Amino acid sequence: MNKGILAGIGACTLWGLFPIYWRLLEQDPAIEILAHRMVWSLLFVAAILTLQKDWRWLGAVLRNRRTMVIYTLAAILLSVNWYTYIWAINAGYVVEASLGYFITPLVNFLLGVIFLGEKFRGGQVAAVILAGFGVVYLTVTYGSLPWIALVLAFSFGMYGLIKKTAPLESMHGFSLETMVLFLPALAYLFYRNASGVGAFGHQGLLITLLLVLAGPVTSIPLLLFGYAARKIPLSMLGFIQYILPTLQFGLGVFVYLEPFPKARLVGFCIIWLALLVYSLEGVLFTRKQKASPSLVEPL
Repeated sequence: MNKGILAGIGACTLWGLFPIYWRLLEQDPAIEILAHRMVWSLLFVAAILTLQKDWRWLGAVLRNRRTMVIYTLAAILLSVNWYTYIWAINAGYVVEASLGYFITPLVNFLLGVIFLGEKFRGGQVAAVILAGFGVVYLTVTYGSLPWIALVLAFSFGMYGLIKKTAPLESMHGFSLETMVLFLPALAYLFYRNASGVGAFGHQGLLITLLLVLAGPVTSIPLLLFGYAARKIPLSMLGFIQYILPTLQFGLGVFVYLEPFPKARLVGFCIIWLALLVYSLEGVLFTRKQKASPSLVEPL
């Protein structure tokens, strides 16, 4: 359990600092950065698997239709999440991206109830309703749905759900996800470079190096997250994920100086209150369980 918690904390801390990295590539299209993430991530994990001589699992997996469907869906959700996030960061929506990951723990709760049969409690339901009100408030005051936040929250929540129920361990699972989209991503990059508009090798050594390093930079936190998702409850993983949006929110407001008017502050406060209700309810429930005589083993 402790290793799973540490892995979750490490993944979310690295993700929380991601805006700094992607801003260094803001001159390039999000779709091209996404393609590089896919290609270099696969090459990175493939090198690890080769060093470990750990390829025996692949043959049986490729012949298993159900497993391939699961990881194809995971790859699609991952691509949607990555593209939306990269675009949002480089378009100046770091704060709204952070809102998506503030909402994610509540989305995890909903998905756990709907798909995993996890029991819901009154405090959890109240937190979800309160968060929904916060989203509605932001929609009314801004005149548009905070779609960036919602796409990030639901794509990442669904990805976490699939990783929770998927049959492969984290390294194998992530390898398969990147394999699914490797060829389309590589073909797109060849097309960009052949057209003379690709970033790789055409925008200086630093940009080329950053694109190559997108592989390990992407893979390490995802592998940590995949490990954590299989080792700890989805609800606990959702709590740990608060680290991610907190760091991103701080970067958006205090480093990148994005506008944060009073109306947006009110909406965020409603959602933060929902998270506080959700967290306190979880703590009180855990203490009640520990104190319950029915949970004490007989002598």
